[in-house]
Amino acid sequence: MEPPRLAHTMSSPTSPCEEVIKNLSLEAIQLCDRDGNKSQDSGIAEMEELPVPHNIKISNITCDSFKISWDMDSKSKDRITHYFIDLNKKENKNSNKFKHKDVPTKLVAKSVPLPMTVRGHWFLSPRTEYTVAVQTASKQVDGDYIVSEWSEIIEFCTADYSKVHLTQLLEKAEVIAGRMLKLSVFYRNQHKEYFDYIREHHGNAMQPSVKDNSGSHGSPISGKLEGIFFSCNTEFNTGKPPQDSPYGRYRYEIAAEKLFNPNTNLYFGDFYCMYTAYHYVILVIAPVGSPGDEFCKQRLPQLNIKDNKFLTCDEEDGVMVYHHAQDVILEVIYTDPVDLSLGTVAEITGHQLMSLSTANAKKDPSCKTCNISVGR
Repeated sequence: MEPPRLAHTMSSPTSPCEEVIKNLSLEAIQLCDRDGNKSQDSGIAEMEELPVPHNIKISNITCDSFKISWDMDSKSKDRITHYFIDLNKKENKNSNKFKHKDVPTKLVAKSVPLPMTVRGHWFLSPRTEYTVAVQTASKQVDGDYIVSEWSEIIEFCTADYSKVHLTQLLEKAEVIAGRMLKLSVFYRNQHKEYFDYIREHHGNAMQPSVKDNSGSHGSPISGKLEGIFFSCNTEFNTGKPPQDSPYGRYRYEIAAEKLFNPNTNLYFGDFYCMYTAYHYVILVIAPVGSPGDEFCKQRLPQLNIKDNKFLTCDEEDGVMVYHHAQDVILEVIYTDPVDLSLGTVAEITGHQLMSLSTANAKKDPSCKTCNISVGR
């Protein structure tokens, strides 16, 4: 497998380094460890005269790229022909202890003006902590390299998906959404104890809570957006909510118009699957001007509530009519508190299918339907 390479372009079209970076030549080589120890066949010799990078700065971080720069002493600076960059995911207790140690994590690029852009969806993932260290190197006529000591190790974290990436996910989701079916209510399943607690401790109002880490790894709403999860899918043959649920035997139902109307905005939040044939779409409903609305406006693609492929609200003969996509499972997040008195709570007659739960569910990174060409 070809190892990762650095970007050939700078992100700023006005950068004076642009033409140099466009011609950036990259190659994969076996490098020494950060402590300076070398394998016998590495072909790398050490020479202290080459300046050691210091004061490393990481900037312009996205979900699959970053810019790197550093300072160097002027001594022997003109002998530098290449930079070696050691990029690794930060180790933690959940890291794969059986990771192959010989998988290349070092990148090599010709010496160019700094800062330099490192980009590549095949080795950079969103919302992931990395460590990076740098060497300077001088390529010899026989192909061997003279290298400096490694720099200090710097830590940084890549960013969430941007609106551009989410729009790519949105377009993929639209392809499989299917025809629209009518709905009349939003519903939320929980255990009886949940609703008892709401009545006793929260004045009868369900409160927004922080979204878990289910779905796409780069989703900007995971662990950040506060809201209340609702479902709206209906059974094809009855037009009503299904009687089965993975989240509890008690269901709160509320008329669709109470949550979704011309005074709310609708946003696309995510598209994912969990190693299954069916796919999930996360939508966010936020009252206009609310804190949730402001959060989403900056981070998520906004949908036209009357005309989109997933969930619509329109007026027909003076009555609000609602439709949802048939071929995806919609998870709707409402960003404000909801009083139980606006709807009803009743026990469902179906089964509690825990296998359908999406709590902290991990997205299938190999699915061609719901993944985009940036880090998983």
